Amino acid sequence: MSETSRCPPTVPPSVAVVIPYYNGARFIERALDSVFAQSEPAREVVVVNDGSRPDERQFLHGLTARYPFKLIDQDNGGQGSARNAGVAASTSDFICFLDQDDFYLEHHIRILARAIPSDEPRFGYVYGDLAEADGDGRIIRASMVKEHSAHPKQSIFDMLRNDIFVLPSAALISRRAFEAVGGFDTQFMGFEDDDLFLRIFREGYTNHFVDKVVTVWCIHTGSTSFDVRMIRSRFKYFRKLVGMFPDEPRRNRFYLRDHLMPRFGRYFVDHVIEATKAGDESRVEMSGILAEYASIVNANPSVGRLAKAKLNATVFMVQHSPPSLIRTIGAITKLPGLRALRRMLG
Repeated sequence: MSETSRCPPTVPPSVAVVIPYYNGARFIERALDSVFAQSEPAREVVVVNDGSRPDERQFLHGLTARYPFKLIDQDNGGQGSARNAGVAASTSDFICFLDQDDFYLEHHIRILARAIPSDEPRFGYVYGDLAEADGDGRIIRASMVKEHSAHPKQSIFDMLRNDIFVLPSAALISRRAFEAVGGFDTQFMGFEDDDLFLRIFREGYTNHFVDKVVTVWCIHTGSTSFDVRMIRSRFKYFRKLVGMFPDEPRRNRFYLRDHLMPRFGRYFVDHVIEATKAGDESRVEMSGILAEYASIVNANPSVGRLAKAKLNATVFMVQHSPPSLIRTIGAITKLPGLRALRRMLG
């Protein structure tokens, strides 16, 4: 897209930054520092305390004396709920989100705001790349988004088969598009990001990718990516997609078989194996998720008999084998040459 179609730099758009906060005293000041150090400042900054412990809530309230942000307290409803509340409490035309343990680079808002087309009434969102870091902000990879997915988003088939890798902390979203789809789906405690951007795409809003790193994404053991809630949410998202995209045989489109099974199936197998290896009490729940996944696959006529037989054998094995055998299978299928077996079982 040519520079002439971008918003003129002399008229910066109004931007609100929304930060969901949950027991994040360790990280929140770093996040706030990055927001208030922007070369092109946000018009509004909203922090939503999502039911933190009293001491964590008190810490956050103490920061209002040092940082000019709007603070909202709510009962715990999850990250999507907190983000929705922050957007509702703001009035700017565009929204930037920031997770409490991540932080912006200095030109985050400036780079994304200047990539907004000036002549596109159906503009949805613009997003950039991220650097990956550990919990202390030490860089692991200087760029990561392009390694995992195609950008910008052009096809619903790609968005179903692969993780989208549009992260709210590296995106600027049109309020109009956000409100048109009803914001984040609060049933999710993970995958609410993919769900939001997919629904914006489906409603006919555009997306644009800026090939610049704008955010540092800090991944650590306390991240929600490592939470059992993320595993449950993955299955909820899978079920939602199955309902949204029924097969269309006349158009030769078999969404479950060709897109959703390759993306999700191996995870539901792996969750059982990993829970068993760790001696985690969630093994029973993970086995139940795998069994429900298998029932959805078995009910679909487009999936071949051999694929169903392999999956059903896997379900039987994890439900009736002793933990020691599951641990052994989990170990050997990670050896070179045997990883394909693990993928096959999914």
